[in-house]
Amino acid sequence: MRPEEIKEHINRLKLSEKLLLIEDVWDSIAQENNELPISDWQKKELEKRYSKYKKGNLKLHDCLSVHDEIRSKFT
Repeated sequence: MRPEEIKEHINRLKLSEKLLLIEDVWDSIAQENNELPISDWQKKELEKRYSKYKKGNLKLHDCLSVHDEIRSKFT
């Protein structure tokens, strides 16, 4: 089935059916991909940040303050 045909079928679904479909798609992705591929530079950056975190040299931000800061920029 072509992507256009799939989209047509999806557009005819009820909202509850669309939500179940999304859940099924995410579940199938999770089953097939236990680990998402990341590039070498991403691995190095994560290792660098984790090392700083373990040493206590990384400033942490709670999610509420981050959300507030982002909202303040766009409201």
